[in-house]
Amino acid sequence: MPTWKLRVEYEGTRYRGWQEQPGERTVAGELRRAAEDALQAEVDLGGAGRTDAGVHALAQFAHLRSKNKHRSPSGLAAAINAGLPADIHVLAADPAPDRFHARHDATGRSYLYQVSRRRAAFLKPFVWWVRDPLDLAAMRAAATALPGMHDFAAFSEPDPGQKSTKVELLEARFEEHGDLLLLRLAASHFLWKMVRRITGALVRVGTGELRPAAFRALVESGSGTVAEWTAPPSGLFLESVLYGSGKFPPMRPAIAGGEGFADRP
Repeated sequence: MPTWKLRVEYEGTRYRGWQEQPGERTVAGELRRAAEDALQAEVDLGGAGRTDAGVHALAQFAHLRSKNKHRSPSGLAAAINAGLPADIHVLAADPAPDRFHARHDATGRSYLYQVSRRRAAFLKPFVWWVRDPLDLAAMRAAATALPGMHDFAAFSEPDPGQKSTKVELLEARFEEHGDLLLLRLAASHFLWKMVRRITGALVRVGTGELRPAAFRALVESGSGTVAEWTAPPSGLFLESVLYGSGKFPPMRPAIAGGEGFADRP
């Protein structure tokens, strides 16, 4: 069956996440409807990751299969976009091998979290504004415990479909862009709410409510309660998905205007 590899960006504010759910408005649901209208046929659609309600994507990948291939890749992307709401956009549609699977074939994923250290009128849907001063040195010290293979049960929501809570985290890195504090977490895969709970705990380190040593103990033990520290979805972006031996992109603010925001006094 003809297969395409889609690269999709979206603002997740209005959606109950990527994954299709009965009676809910989801990104995948909107994409399926637009693709079936464009191809005039039923499609098989699957994404590289299940972003939660309110979470955004700079580069979500999906596989799309349909018996109808009467469109060029660029024509298919344009036709799907014509049927999508303004907050979802197909960046590219490329032919893919018949067995390509967006989730199973991915070799790595990175998420970007944006923390604002000042009140922002224009970026509210895309940041978490933390009012208290943040000790970035302490946050960086705590984050050194994250890379490697760990049991992240303490930082995840129970998921019946998840066989193991062990994840190899490849990168945990902070960068400053003016008043924006960016955190990248990269791994082969992620658990449900894992990124938001790690972020929330690191912010508690930054405010002095949690010592770096206590954060490291949570990571190393795989146990504890951090649910009340879950960061809001507004600041979280699925940044990139790797296939084969690709590399993660340079870190930068997620939204055009983020750089300008960072440069203002």
